Amino acid sequence: MAIQQKFFIQTFGCQMNVYDGQRIAAMLESKNWVSTDDISDADLIILNTCAVRAKATDKVYSALGRIRRAKKESALLGIVGCVARESGGDAFRRIPELNFVLGPQSYHKLPEIIKNPDTKLLNIDLGGLEKFDELPQMTKSPTVAYIPIQEGCNHCCTYCIVPYTRGRELSRPFDDVMRDTINAAKTGAIEICFLGQNVNGYKYTDANGKLYRLSDLIRETAKLPKISRIRFTSSYPTEMTDDLIEMFGTEPKLLPFLNMPIQSGSPRILKLMNRPDDLDNYKNIVKKLKSVRPDIQISSDFIVGFPDETDEDFAQTLDIAQEIKYINSYSFKYSPRPHTAAALMHNQISEQIKSVRLQRLDFQLNENQREFNISCIGKEMICLCEGNDKTGRHLVFRTPYMQQCIVDKPDYEISPLQKIKITDANKASLRGEIIK
Repeated sequence: MAIQQKFFIQTFGCQMNVYDGQRIAAMLESKNWVSTDDISDADLIILNTCAVRAKATDKVYSALGRIRRAKKESALLGIVGCVARESGGDAFRRIPELNFVLGPQSYHKLPEIIKNPDTKLLNIDLGGLEKFDELPQMTKSPTVAYIPIQEGCNHCCTYCIVPYTRGRELSRPFDDVMRDTINAAKTGAIEICFLGQNVNGYKYTDANGKLYRLSDLIRETAKLPKISRIRFTSSYPTEMTDDLIEMFGTEPKLLPFLNMPIQSGSPRILKLMNRPDDLDNYKNIVKKLKSVRPDIQISSDFIVGFPDETDEDFAQTLDIAQEIKYINSYSFKYSPRPHTAAALMHNQISEQIKSVRLQRLDFQLNENQREFNISCIGKEMICLCEGNDKTGRHLVFRTPYMQQCIVDKPDYEISPLQKIKITDANKASLRGEIIK
């Protein structure tokens, strides 16, 4: 009887990476490999990486250092994803034990590694959408299925490494996306999350000249009886077209929650970032969204300490955070990345100033989140169960606003979607009880 080979995958970063990790696992399982959580027992070790910030890259190499000491000598070790694309062949110099370095659009080449374990493989080419064609369909979907609809980005924000690591924007064919969505619904998904670096910029024209947008994907997906929740991330402000805004008012399966990063509240800094500097337009989009869906809530991403950011610029960021009342946001200190224009700009801000500004912004954002969470007490929401908490005594649910809600585990079986009454709240999460 043949010994079954085992693989270990550690995923860093964004939800696109989560999807990539799931597809890599499905591909290996289709070839009779089995997953393991024990690095020392793995025959194949894969780090699925993110390079959006320097800290993310540092985490990868720190993990590689630990893994190369813990793995068995015969195990294959490699990195896939954005750090692979960023580092290229230099990764082999830093970690000689690496067997392969594969970019975000090349991980379908892994079978070559398995067939030729003695050959080091470097493939960081920015191909097209070939990986989606070569990967097998998932035979079992998680409750929340992430469906990439495009790769890359054309906006070229001056701080962002994505155009280098993921390439220029490519939208997948409409029928291919719907094939994956229908398969996810058939194999266990209840919620669909469409993914893309510029997800609402999705545009695909078929052979007959018909143009498809994200709104068309949402409309078609909503027809699937087994799908109860639809969302998408991450959106770009100027791509929030009227047809997409209207979907929030007409399609109840589309969650009343939108991540629409603004990054800074200063028009001057936004211009340096090569992002839309018309704050009135951004505010108008939020106004339109609330007019068609009054209960919609917005989250954002922020960068503090961008080159040449003054106290006045930062004060404008605090102002927009307070005005929009973002309910859940991610904020980071500016991190110079290779292959980006901002890394070469003058007037780089000191780490000390960045830290102080980040602390002030986080305080404001946390207060906004706390206020919204408290406002939910007493409300009833249809929430999606994500499973047990670490203790096993509670269930973790996700509200339509993507808040975590902790519920005492009942002594009877429940369906994944439950009506929950919110009973308590703090900044980080909610508490609730199942309404029978």
